[in-house]
Amino acid sequence: MPDPFHILIAEDEVLAAMALEDFLSFKGFRVTVAANGVEALERYASERVHALVTDLRMPRMDGQTLIREIRERDAALPVVVMTGYLTQDSDLTHERWKPLEIFSKPVNPRTICNTLNRMLGLPQEV
Repeated sequence: MPDPFHILIAEDEVLAAMALEDFLSFKGFRVTVAANGVEALERYASERVHALVTDLRMPRMDGQTLIREIRERDAALPVVVMTGYLTQDSDLTHERWKPLEIFSKPVNPRTICNTLNRMLGLPQEV
């Protein structure tokens, strides 16, 4: 059996991170959780990651800076953003950030899972 896809979650809200980690793990993903952007970037540098799920507002390094740093290393890494603070003029809506999907909080873990499945070329859940 092949190794599971590895998802890196950058989320400072502990309960939200735990809920998403539990759901994605149950669905067969390998999941690593980081409490802020700096920790996420360190994890990314030391482990093979297939996709990033991130909040935008976090301590030590915000999600947009994290995405920018990771995109310098891997422009094609799928990214899912969960935020309560997205504005219409956000730079993240620009085509150059693709593949990227943005969701307003609160977001159902099943929605994140289905989005990751689609972005990673996996079968969709019914």
